Amino acid sequence: MKILLTGFNSFEGVRMNPSEQVVRTLAERSRIDIGAELITAVLPTEYLAATRQIRKIIRSVRPDAILCLGVATKRETISLERVALNLDDDATADNVGLIRQGHKIVPNGPDVYWSTLPLARLQEALRKSRTKASISNHAGTFLCNHAFYISRHETARSRRPIPCGFIHLPGSNRGKSKRKYSLDQLIHAVQCCLKVLQSDLLRKHGNTGPRR
Repeated sequence: MKILLTGFNSFEGVRMNPSEQVVRTLAERSRIDIGAELITAVLPTEYLAATRQIRKIIRSVRPDAILCLGVATKRETISLERVALNLDDDATADNVGLIRQGHKIVPNGPDVYWSTLPLARLQEALRKSRTKASISNHAGTFLCNHAFYISRHETARSRRPIPCGFIHLPGSNRGKSKRKYSLDQLIHAVQCCLKVLQSDLLRKHGNTGPRR
């Protein structure tokens, strides 16, 4: 069983991206508790390059679950995103200076994709681990929503009904940040979510993993 975990590198206004830090830390562990293989990728904060990388990884690796991470510095809790919009619409330039406003991500794609992650169970698992989390109905219209939409579009295109979705992390309190979460707490929260996905995959497919 393979779980794909992605984050983003730093960008304007975010010198250290906690999603990158979490992914790089977990990448050092090739397997997590109950045996799923963890495939990790730090995406560039660039519309075109991120799209290419997401498509390439999903098509080559064929993961059994996808968990995308990003940072939302103004949010106070971990946000489990429910909806990906087919829209890039932000005045912020990506890391190569590209600004996209009022731009459809996939010209002929559906207006929205729903997360196929077990959001309520993820929220409950986080609550039990004493981590505050909320279910959000808006992933923004910058690169986080973009990656969420492209990932869901790829899974829909391949007709593989796998768990796929996005989680926004608040900024960590490392350095000068006054956020309530330490990097270790964010890592623990993501591990908690991964364990829920692993358990679901084992329950659905058993130890042999899904059939190809």
